[in-house]
Amino acid sequence: MARMTAARAAVEILKREGVTDAFGVPGAAINPFYAALKASGGIAHTLARHVEGASHMAEGYTRTRQGNIGVCIGTSGPAGTDMITGLYSATGDSIPILCVTGQAPTAVIHKEDFQAVDIASIAKPVTKMAVTVLEAAQVPGVFQQAFHLMRSSRPGPVLIDLPIDVQLTEIEFDPETYEPLPVYKPAATRAQIEKAITLLNESERPLIVAGGGVINADAAELLVEFAESTGTPVVPTLMGWGVLPDDHELNAGMVGLQTSHRYGNATFLESDFVLGIGNRWANRHTGKLDVYTAGRKFVHVDIEPTQIGKIFAPDYGIASDAKAALELFVEVARELKAAGKLPDRTEWAAAAQERKATLQRRTHFDDIPIKPQRVYEEMNKAFGPETRYVSTIGLSQIAGAQMLHVYRPRHWINCGQAGPLGWTIPAALGVAKADPEASVVALSGDYDFQFMLEELAVGAQHKIPYVHVLVNNSYLGLIRQAQRAFDIDFQVNLEFENINAPELGVYGVDHVKVAEGLGCKAIRVTDPAELGAALEQAKKLAAEYRVPVVVEAILERVTNISMSTTNDIGNVVEFEEIATEPGHAPTSIKTLKV
Repeated sequence: MARMTAARAAVEILKREGVTDAFGVPGAAINPFYAALKASGGIAHTLARHVEGASHMAEGYTRTRQGNIGVCIGTSGPAGTDMITGLYSATGDSIPILCVTGQAPTAVIHKEDFQAVDIASIAKPVTKMAVTVLEAAQVPGVFQQAFHLMRSSRPGPVLIDLPIDVQLTEIEFDPETYEPLPVYKPAATRAQIEKAITLLNESERPLIVAGGGVINADAAELLVEFAESTGTPVVPTLMGWGVLPDDHELNAGMVGLQTSHRYGNATFLESDFVLGIGNRWANRHTGKLDVYTAGRKFVHVDIEPTQIGKIFAPDYGIASDAKAALELFVEVARELKAAGKLPDRTEWAAAAQERKATLQRRTHFDDIPIKPQRVYEEMNKAFGPETRYVSTIGLSQIAGAQMLHVYRPRHWINCGQAGPLGWTIPAALGVAKADPEASVVALSGDYDFQFMLEELAVGAQHKIPYVHVLVNNSYLGLIRQAQRAFDIDFQVNLEFENINAPELGVYGVDHVKVAEGLGCKAIRVTDPAELGAALEQAKKLAAEYRVPVVVEAILERVTNISMSTTNDIGNVVEFEEIATEPGHAPTSIKTLKV
């Protein structure tokens, strides 16, 4: 039997579980693990500038490709606590990432040793497993169990804490005969699917709500086939966006209080039956439950049994992996279609497309300072269906979800549940690392951008190019808009006169100089007519220099983006002009019908 350190055994297991990339920051207590990484080879490491950034890079990496598991590494003390936000974000969105931390020696963990902290207890609420391994011989089993848990049932993150003496202890371990544990996923039965389809067939105006679980299960093609077989329009959630192309004739648009389409909400409110697959009825999707549920039946399919009935009681629930369920949905639908037993949904689907052609928001404005809607219009022109968008939270993300177009799974990469500011830059780096040939485009407001902008240097150092669209109004825009309900505008304005950049007026931070100082390229745009050229130039600069390229659009200070002020999807306020002629929304999915 081969003898090696427990740290080396852990690294060998990572490789045999399919890990090829890791993100992190070395430190004294994790150095034996780093020594094993170097000695073993085969795992590329990206050095972050902040350990929270490493956790978000791991998230972006996982979210980009089916089967990826991002790994982030640091010490147990401040590094481990920094990574908690990434673990929370990952667990909220069912994203498997592995956090490996280096702990003080076992003999002094309880003695308040330098940077010793009970990171496992801190991480437990936001992970599927968090454990400090006190016996070196247990390290292989703990790592094997970690990958089993991350992939099984509802996916999610794991933290493994390794005291330095445990890492250094030699154990018997044979990498050549190591095998991953079988993955467990609950699967629907034929009888359950037949009952669900019976309920669907009894309805007149059904919808499918497709959540992030469909994408996690790599089941988008099955979802589209089932929708096409039954003629049922589809509402993707924010986390399920891209499950079918935005221009598909059965795409009914998104529903919700904020990241929704006018036509999506209108169609939903006309429905009488909803089949939810791989979704969790998030509150910003549903709003008031009495409005959301009134007059319609619900079937809920989710991989996590305790998720069914958590928000409201469906008429029927099925605990199943989305792919396993959809394979049966497709099978039964094919049989019913061949027997002529499926209702004709042509009229209902056409009505959804009619709303799509008539209920649109205006994007074309020539104002200076730039109105944000124009930025998304120009992004639609500059970036094609292959683009992988990355965003986190704020008015920039909300408006982007309302106005951008997504055509493929994993091409809208967004932290849905946690929404931490600063997520976008490191996540975009993780996405670009996972798919080096992709067109990666990040979208941030100025405050999200400022939270972790030091990670731009990671892109410069490691030659990870992408385009970052920065919409700058020098405001915490979403919080300012929310404060309207309290009749305040308090501690949300970021403006100041920068003594080193008087040309900025009150916009404060010179993001162009900061980005350039971190080794990246940057372009500032103040005229909407110049946006298109700037985005094209950014693509060329990213390709030439292999670094992140920032395009900063200087926006008007205050814009209220469409959203509900009463927590009611039937009462979304359109603060700006809506589209009344085709030229108002030239990049809309359908030409405006007037």
